[in-house]
This record gives sequence, structure tokens and C-alpha cells, in this order.
Amino acid sequence: MSAPTPETTEQADRARDSLEALRAEIAKAVVGQDPAVTGLVVALLCRGHVLLEGVPGAAKTLLVRALAASLELDTKRVQFTPDLMPSDVTGSLVYDTHTSEFSFQQGPVFTNLLLADEINRTPPKTQSALLEAMEERQVTVDGSPRLLPEPFLVAATQNPVEYEGTYPLPEAQLDRFLLKLTVPLPSREDEISVLTRHAQGFNPRDLDAAGIRPVAGTSDLEAARAAVASTSVSPEIAGYVVDVCRATRESPSLTLGASPRGATALLSTARAWAWLTGRDYVIPDDVKALALPTLRHRLQLRPEAEMEGVTTDSVITAILAHVPVPR
Repeated sequence: MSAPTPETTEQADRARDSLEALRAEIAKAVVGQDPAVTGLVVALLCRGHVLLEGVPGAAKTLLVRALAASLELDTKRVQFTPDLMPSDVTGSLVYDTHTSEFSFQQGPVFTNLLLADEINRTPPKTQSALLEAMEERQVTVDGSPRLLPEPFLVAATQNPVEYEGTYPLPEAQLDRFLLKLTVPLPSREDEISVLTRHAQGFNPRDLDAAGIRPVAGTSDLEAARAAVASTSVSPEIAGYVVDVCRATRESPSLTLGASPRGATALLSTARAWAWLTGRDYVIPDDVKALALPTLRHRLQLRPEAEMEGVTTDSVITAILAHVPVPR
């Protein structure tokens, strides 16, 4: 790993300041969701995707739109329904009567931030249409691969309360998401602030009127990604990540623990968090800070543990409390 030059260090510092400014900018539209904002930024830095879980009306859609506006990125929204076809997401070949040829018409997946709203309401065939896009960052139509724009992030939402008429995401697809972020209901003070803004004329559909302006761009994101890639990881930290993930495989409450891909994801998110907090090296607290959102959707509870009220979050918290921390 080559040492960073003063120029690249300056670019990285500017990028960090720009990404930190996102919180204040998004806060003009979304109140009290700083952890979700940070998670989305971490996913962008790691070239990963995010599963947002929260009840309807918790501002999940607004959060993604505000992030796109603050980063000057293109965003599109797909409402996943039982009758949605794969071609409605990826695009399809359309016959042109003037040229007597087929031309490819891009689907909404050709964007920077794709909001897949209520992804668990569409059948597995359509859900799987996103797999190639998320993993390979391309779609294949009629045997021809077509690259997606860069950056590309899928932010999928699902309702944790209502499961009637839904198609639960299989483990293979859940594993494609870098993070699973919970979007909780606001506190009483935050909810009063939301109502006050609406009483003063705030329109969630008009982000320009809310004063949201781009505070970072793709060049900042590229510089930030390069800086994250140069964030050092000691052998002790790598061993700690492995020990945490191996402990999930040995937990009596779980039928499925974190895979090596999960360990890789945890290391990546910990590096991004370390850089965002101003360090060029990872410490155990970085791993602990990202363990819940990175691992919670990669674990599967035993039915008897679930009946006893055990959650994947509580299992991970217990593991973090017992796995020895490197000094």
C-alpha cells in the first residue's frame, strides 16, 4: 500500500468534510435519523446496498431522496407490487417500426440511487432481477450485458409489521445487502419538530423548497473511497472480525451464522466508519459500531429462540460482550 501524498490527503479531508455536511443538509428534510444517514453514506463508500426496515410513514423514501439531492445523484423509485415484472425493473427490447429493429429501453435500475419500495411485496422472480444488478452492477438483456452507472446503490425498504401477501427475501438475496438499517419512529421532540415544519409549509415532495442543495459530488465520493481503501487494518483487528463472525456460527440460538462474505462486509464497513471519524486505521470500536447493521440480516434464528423473544440484535450484542477484544 503506497503512502498517501499531501495532495490526496487534502482531497480526502475535503471529501470527509463534504460527507459530514450531508447530515446537516438531509436534516432540513428528515428529522432524527442520523444513524440511517450514516449507514447510507457507509454503503456508498463501500459500494454496497442497503435494506431499510421501518413502519410506513417513517420517512424512508424521503431519506433516500434527500440523500440523492444532497449528493447531486440521479435517483429513481420503483414501487414493488405482486404484478411487477423483471423487465419493469431492468428494461426491455422494444421494436422500432421506423427502423425495423429492436432497441433497448432502459429500466429504472439505470440510475445512481434506486429506491426499491416494499421489495418483499413482489414475487421472487422479480426480486431476483435485482441480484445481477446488485452483485455485477450490470443487467443482461437478450444475452447482452449493459453496465449500470457509477455510483450505484440499491436502497430497498420493507415493512416489518405487515407480512400478509409478502414474499420474504431468501438468505441469498439478503446477503447481497451490505447493511440492514432500522428506521425507528421519531422521539416525541422530533415528532413535534416534524409537525411544526409541516405547519410552516414544508412539502416533502419539494426538496428544493426545503433548501436542500448538493454539498458533495461524485469526485468527493471517489476521493473518499480511495481514502477508505487505504485505511490500515492490523492483523489483530482482522482476527477480531473473524472471531466475532465465527462466534455467530457457534451460537446455540442460531441456525445460520455469518459467512466469510459477512466477515468481509464487516471489515469494509468498519474501515469506512474509521475513516469517517477521522482515523486512517481501524480500532475494535469501529467493528462494534457496525456489527449490528452489517450482520443482523445475515443470521437466522432457531424457531425456539425466536419464540423466547431472542432477536439477532441481542445475539450479536451478547457475542460482542464475550469475544475478547484485542489490545
